[in-house]
Amino acid sequence: MSHDDRPLLLVAAGGLARETAAAARAAGRRVLGCLDDDATRWGTDAAPGLPVLGALEEATRHPDAALVVCAGKGAVRARLVDRLAGFGLGADRYAAVVHPAAALAPDTVLGEGSVLLAGVVATAQVAVGAHVVCMPRVVLTHDDRLGDHATLCAGVVLGGEVVVGRGAYLGMAASVRERTVVGEWAVVGMGAVVLADVPPGETWVGVPARALRGATGHP
Repeated sequence: MSHDDRPLLLVAAGGLARETAAAARAAGRRVLGCLDDDATRWGTDAAPGLPVLGALEEATRHPDAALVVCAGKGAVRARLVDRLAGFGLGADRYAAVVHPAAALAPDTVLGEGSVLLAGVVATAQVAVGAHVVCMPRVVLTHDDRLGDHATLCAGVVLGGEVVVGRGAYLGMAASVRERTVVGEWAVVGMGAVVLADVPPGETWVGVPARALRGATGHP
């Protein structure tokens, strides 16, 4: 993980932006403010010292700043990244934010734009994709792989060699057995215990987790 000391612009001005700003500042990063398309928020503060500077297009006026997309849902993050790409902003314009109270092994691979909050643990040879969000106290054990835009809520625990697909969402305190796959855009409910592969786009809940009939996690 290379050092990046560029100032940050946070895209979206909701709760995750406030959490990301706090983590970034705890890590000694400068946060310029937020960008949001809601014009009613321009000129206001998302939190004390966190101004909403304008619409997404404002990113092009800050060429020296790095971006972090702070929408809570992976599908929304993916759409915002696509919009920013339309302004000519590529992968090199994004920065990851890691709270200093996270414990990542030196061989952790961390994609651009990802956010890891306090208490996240990555033990050995973990790969985190781009624009992933790991909320507090997520545990990633050896050889786990997280796809782009995945969201792991507080207290999620993955056994070794788990693969979490692109855009998948794991609710608070969910647990996933080792060598298990959670498919792309799948949803795992709060407190679920996943013992078998979750197919793409399905929603699984319970202990042990089973498919929730009629539910889909597709964006």
